[in-house]
Amino acid sequence: MRTGVFLSYAGGFKESVEQVVVVESHGVDVVLVAEAYSYDAVSQLGYLAARTSTIELGSGIFPIYTRTPTLLAMTAAGLDYVSDGRFRLGIGTSGPQVMEGFHGVPFDAPMGRTREVVEICRQVWRREKVSHQGRNYQIPLPPDRGTGLGKSLRLINHPVREQIPIHIASLGSQNVALTAEIAQGWQPVFFYPERADLVWGDALRAGTAKRDPALGDLDVMVGVSLAIGDNVEERLNWAKPQLALYIGGMGAKGKNFYHNVATRYGFGDAADRIQELYLSGRKEEAIAAVPDELVRNVSLIGPRGYIKERIAAFAEAGVTTLLATPVTADATEYIDFVEQLQRLVH
Repeated sequence: MRTGVFLSYAGGFKESVEQVVVVESHGVDVVLVAEAYSYDAVSQLGYLAARTSTIELGSGIFPIYTRTPTLLAMTAAGLDYVSDGRFRLGIGTSGPQVMEGFHGVPFDAPMGRTREVVEICRQVWRREKVSHQGRNYQIPLPPDRGTGLGKSLRLINHPVREQIPIHIASLGSQNVALTAEIAQGWQPVFFYPERADLVWGDALRAGTAKRDPALGDLDVMVGVSLAIGDNVEERLNWAKPQLALYIGGMGAKGKNFYHNVATRYGFGDAADRIQELYLSGRKEEAIAAVPDELVRNVSLIGPRGYIKERIAAFAEAGVTTLLATPVTADATEYIDFVEQLQRLVH
């Protein structure tokens, strides 16, 4: 199992980079930078590339609707170049609230677009003349949709790698099956080891059956809130605001992917209550309504021995990379938590 850290998109980035430099020296494998309706992740990944030398860098994630497929490929190739071949392209759909509400672009055909984006990116990295006539993307643009002057072009530069790893953040069964079929990595959210197979097992097996062996095994990259020690029980409450935000506020009723996951885990009543409170503006009550059991099982919070048992449970469930978000406001403790995780994993 590999270890990594997940950087927040909400402030403190430069301070976090100093911590990444330290954990890199202790052998942490990967760092992901999130992108929502925040600062863009590309500039921050470039900054990280300049400050680090061995740790892999990844987007967690670039929404596919906000950049053209070729720009995603160009950006990935550029970040792979400035990092000397250390970049992983993380993509996903985000959700209609952010795509339509912040970016003003339609949230449509998520599966079809994801497949085509991956195909186009790989074509760009191979330095082929880009030619793609799919349902969602047509390159070059057909004459009846533009000036008729478009021509098929190849990337000017020679990428460091023609096969930059792609990982996809997906939750729905069809999207997860697609991820297992075409991507190098999968990034689920709120991963509950003992119940993950119930929610995603069939989809993963269906996608794997169609997978090109050349892609290698699927890297299952799971984010966890992290606190290790004998007196960290209260840190469960530190992890609740994010769960409440996603389950309650990241989508309308009937259109919230995270609410659906919590429901499939068996927390349907709690998810409904969290959503009702969050959407009515009662955020503190929504946070308080997040069940301890859910937080505990999708996180790594507790004494060292307990954490070791939970790491084994994640490994048994197929997780290959643990992406830690230490729940602490202290820089020294942040480093300590990550170092302890590193030792327990290895």
